Amino acid sequence: MPISRGLRACASLIVFAFEQGLACASGRVVVAAVARPLPPSSYPALRRALLRWFHAHRRALPWREQPSLYKTVVSEFMLQQTQVKTVLPYFARWQELFPDFMTLAAAPEEAVLKAWEGLGYYSRARNLQKVARALVAAPCAPRTAAQWETLPGIGPYTAAAVASIACGDTAACVDGNVARVFARLTADSTAFASGSELVKHFRPLATAVLDPAAPGDFNEAMMELGATVCLPRTPDCARCPLQKHCAAADPAAAAQLPQLTRPKTEQRSVTRLWCVREDRLLLHRVSASARRLAHLHELPAAADLGLDEAAAQRGALLLRRSRSITRYRIEESVYRLDGDGEHAYKPGESSSATGVALPSAKPNSATGVALHWIPLAELESVTLSGPHRRWVRELLALAG
Repeated sequence: MPISRGLRACASLIVFAFEQGLACASGRVVVAAVARPLPPSSYPALRRALLRWFHAHRRALPWREQPSLYKTVVSEFMLQQTQVKTVLPYFARWQELFPDFMTLAAAPEEAVLKAWEGLGYYSRARNLQKVARALVAAPCAPRTAAQWETLPGIGPYTAAAVASIACGDTAACVDGNVARVFARLTADSTAFASGSELVKHFRPLATAVLDPAAPGDFNEAMMELGATVCLPRTPDCARCPLQKHCAAADPAAAAQLPQLTRPKTEQRSVTRLWCVREDRLLLHRVSASARRLAHLHELPAAADLGLDEAAAQRGALLLRRSRSITRYRIEESVYRLDGDGEHAYKPGESSSATGVALPSAKPNSATGVALHWIPLAELESVTLSGPHRRWVRELLALAG
């Protein structure tokens, strides 16, 4: 065939492909999935296939071994916005420290936060302890998702998970993983403005498909499928037990679903200060009324010492790190407080360069701006947010 005729034929095929609803992805032509509802007649077969796969392939997780209401509640709180691999060591240590609701309810809040250190979203730890205290005081534990949802820190998803897994309630769990599975099963190309809108959209379908004979196992199976097979960017369709029920059923097509608008990332920067005096480190303790990190310690920000950014950055830059929290990308820079080193001033004095009056050297004494001098030998006993714990250890190691 002449080259010109071959090129025309190739072009005609491409035009035909797009006219037939085909999409080009990563240099190859991919069939765009056609939306298709799940017929109720398919539910029994779908349930059987999913549960058969789950019982054969589910991960061995500590809260699934000798399961209990307490283990289920603790694991569901820890797994909120946190991956399983991150939770595992925390769960094991938590079980040693607080083996039951009564022990957790009686523990000092400081000990609870210390055990949670590094997991983030510390309101979860406080709410978990509030739940423990409520259950210890109650004549009996809640049985339904609606009842669980009345307790602190428990929303629709956690309520459904606890109620179905531990109590056998017929409540469907729908989070981002589960909604993604349903979006692909039905090839639903709706453009969702947020994750909450996506979850809300698929909750009725999840409720309809839920296996009433084994709601807990079914919910866990759906979560397991979304976490290990029906992955966001690289779905493993060949291993999926629901492939023959799936309208997408092709990795390239499935990877495009669900259509979710990602929030625009906002950039923020924070200047923090490093100040060691007489073998004590200056830390800021977050206010008890703060929405996040209440009562936790962090390296003080410039504003905590009444400094503007320029004054705070006069010292040497010791460390710069970036991290993401929800839609924010935060760059944090740690500077040595001017006056450190040969001309270091002592607690209670002021730096001639910055004019900062530091609190007295009395260990752990609170000040009007919530600054504390913590002896270096006692740093492991106070609770720092996870990133700050890492930064403090790194800077101490560099100092020798």
